[in-house]
Amino acid sequence: MNILNILSGGAAQGLVGSLAPTLKAQTGFDIGGEFGAVGAMADKLRKDTPVDIVILTAAIIAKLAEEKLVAPASISDIGLVETALAVRAGDPKALATDATALRDVFLASDAIFVPDTKASTAGIHVAKVLEQLGITREVEHRLQIFPNGATAMRHLALSDARRPIGCTQSTEIISTNGVVLSGRLPPGCELATMYTAAVATHATSAQQAQRLIDLLTAGDARELRKNAGFVSGPGERRPMTRGLPAAEAAINAPIGQFSLGPRQFVY
Repeated sequence: MNILNILSGGAAQGLVGSLAPTLKAQTGFDIGGEFGAVGAMADKLRKDTPVDIVILTAAIIAKLAEEKLVAPASISDIGLVETALAVRAGDPKALATDATALRDVFLASDAIFVPDTKASTAGIHVAKVLEQLGITREVEHRLQIFPNGATAMRHLALSDARRPIGCTQSTEIISTNGVVLSGRLPPGCELATMYTAAVATHATSAQQAQRLIDLLTAGDARELRKNAGFVSGPGERRPMTRGLPAAEAAINAPIGQFSLGPRQFVY
């Protein structure tokens, strides 16, 4: 079996999976690898994990290019992904139109499911928002932290808490059975992150990696990106966001340890 090895943030997992049959038909390659917190995935690349293609935040890809770990000419934006709220399927939606309402939503929840608060895009941002709202200590015992958003959402779906809520990237919510997208974070608390793909410098299947990048960014894949949760794609105007620089800077800081590993897949 021919395998194209990928290291990717969890935000891109649904989109990559939807394009796997097309890549297989065109190249004969299946897609295998790991989807997890972007900081952890970048760290794996730095430790010489065999990889052909990486999909991480634009800021991390730029840093990896400086470190000569990805091919600069291959770097391509895929699209923006928003951090959002999630609830179990069948539960009332949690809507937050402003910061006060978001504070009330968190305080009313008896379990808050989030990705790694030290190494993932959404998790770092959730921690920042809780501090901004002044409720970190009040809700810290309710936080259910997992290595990536997809794992957090699977546990939210199975939760027996009275009023659980999740907060992660919209793509990870949409791709998880048993949870539904409840709403975006309100102005002043929002985050939209650009995800970017690149061919690894030491890729053994660079041609096939570039083909996957072409599929991910193609104009005729716009509907696939939208269905997967991307709010804009290559060449489309980016919405104004707040909170991005701080979150991106934190991702590039030393990452913490977590008890569960990233998800490994072969499509």
